[in-house]
Amino acid sequence: MSSVTKYARYYTLYAAAAVEAERRDLDAQGCRELLRRSEVLLAAVQIAQSQGGIPDGLFPHGHDGVHPRLSAGDGLDLDLTARVYSPRSWGFWSQYGAPAQVLGIVGYDGGRIRPGRHECPTEVRELFAPLLALAGSRRTEVRPAELQEAGAAALGQPCAAERDWLASLLAATRDGMHHPEDWQATDRTRRATLRVLARAVALHGGDSYTGALRETVAFGPLLADDPVLSAAPEAARWRGLLLRHYSVSAWRRLWADFVTEVGAQEGQDGGQDRSAAELRTWLCDQVPDGTVNEALAGLGPAYDRAGHSVPVEPRLLEEEPAPWRDIRVLLVGGLRARDGADGTHPHPGTLFAGVQRAFLGDRREFLDPMWVEALMREYGDRPVRDLASRLADDMLAQSRRVALRKLRYDPQTGGLKIFSRLHMRNDRYFRIGEESKAEIGIRIPQLGSIGRQLGLFDADVDEAGSLTLTEAAWTSLDVGA
Repeated sequence: MSSVTKYARYYTLYAAAAVEAERRDLDAQGCRELLRRSEVLLAAVQIAQSQGGIPDGLFPHGHDGVHPRLSAGDGLDLDLTARVYSPRSWGFWSQYGAPAQVLGIVGYDGGRIRPGRHECPTEVRELFAPLLALAGSRRTEVRPAELQEAGAAALGQPCAAERDWLASLLAATRDGMHHPEDWQATDRTRRATLRVLARAVALHGGDSYTGALRETVAFGPLLADDPVLSAAPEAARWRGLLLRHYSVSAWRRLWADFVTEVGAQEGQDGGQDRSAAELRTWLCDQVPDGTVNEALAGLGPAYDRAGHSVPVEPRLLEEEPAPWRDIRVLLVGGLRARDGADGTHPHPGTLFAGVQRAFLGDRREFLDPMWVEALMREYGDRPVRDLASRLADDMLAQSRRVALRKLRYDPQTGGLKIFSRLHMRNDRYFRIGEESKAEIGIRIPQLGSIGRQLGLFDADVDEAGSLTLTEAAWTSLDVGA
């Protein structure tokens, strides 16, 4: 899943379209046209049904490209809109395609979409039949009455067959039961992640899927003590991923602050470019006196005596945003890497091994926790300012490596295009935009949202919208009492 793949209805649209593509024996070009026209029509029927405004959470993909070309009296110029609604060659299938194939509802053969290993139910095909008939025709325009006839496919319109089919695939069950031998490895992994998330919701509630997962999985003894989480190796991997996510997010915030300090090429601060020495000085001024080892001692242990991760990062994030706060979050990541590398973890068993593998990854990277741990050893007895100076240099070097890796030939100018907001001219840095501090997505909100659309999760209106499990989730995911 990605931040774009947020609607269950699009998965079934592609499954039904794959059946239609096979029936008509469409080649790759025909499949592409069918999908683009189908996506336009799905957006159009949604907009046509929502004259008073589209409800929150139901904005169809491509809305901004379709809405200006849809008239209540004249209908839709389907040919024109299908050409311009999305800059992607394959429209939003570009995002949904891979997860739809992993889910087994669509196959892909040399650019042609075909049915997957799980047959699309008759009721789902009938749901999209009017829409796909319009999409597959050679018609250039679609009348308002025809959009109304296809309206059952709009987002938010219920379809029990769709819900039951996709929910069973997501949870890897048949008739509410899971038999591992009947499913592929990717299905079992998906089920395990969904099961861990469901257990987190059951134990914690709250209004955030990510928050529930962090509270139950990232820290504390539940991975060892809870009967469901302790039996799922994927829970340990999620702990490692969540802990690594703190480090990744800290780097993003630190880099964004760093780039903001550089003057823009144009604007009110135009011309306030910076040399590497000036940037080093700026970051050094953001940290306190004392040595790196003294700063590490102030953080406390990353693991308790029983070997469970201590919530050091959340405690730091309660402070006001500042570069020094984020540097300390990075140092916590280094401490977690050190506990695995030098054998000082209190209980280095199978559980911790699973956490560490996900936390560290399978290969070393610049700026990863092991890299931070190496800096901690190198700079331990030296002032924190020395470490800050090194971080400034290494961030600039990493920025250059990433920019060179993304370097592309620009056919419009005949030159090379550098995808970077930070540039250097005459040994001085200037920026052409802001860097984002937003966290990298971990796809848990999207998984939870899809699960809710399919009747696995709900929200308790009497408990300020606290997340809950439905009866279907309790039984199909076997999340205990």
